Amino acid sequence: MADARTAYSKVAAPKRLEAAYQLRWELFPYLMVVMFLLTIVSVFHVWSRVKVIDLNLQIAETKKAFKEQQQENNRLKLEAAALKTPARIEALAKGELGMALPTDQQVIVVK
Repeated sequence: MADARTAYSKVAAPKRLEAAYQLRWELFPYLMVVMFLLTIVSVFHVWSRVKVIDLNLQIAETKKAFKEQQQENNRLKLEAAALKTPARIEALAKGELGMALPTDQQVIVVK
């Protein structure tokens, strides 16, 4: 029977559980630091993705405004070309300003 007691005391090992709990509490600060760093990295990742999406929206708006300005520029070039036509200028000179083409006697050739 004395052998049974010794074998039983070896099986129970209550000190081993205390050591495991003690080890857990020793690792707790390190785990908290790891969780804090993981949280910081996650927040930074989400912030950077939001910033990328916001910048993409700004780029799209700028491209749209640029395209509209190009269309306006092309329209104004076309309007300027239409206003420069010799037939229009002649019609305005005759109609609004009362001008007329010079006769042969009014033309002097300079040599």
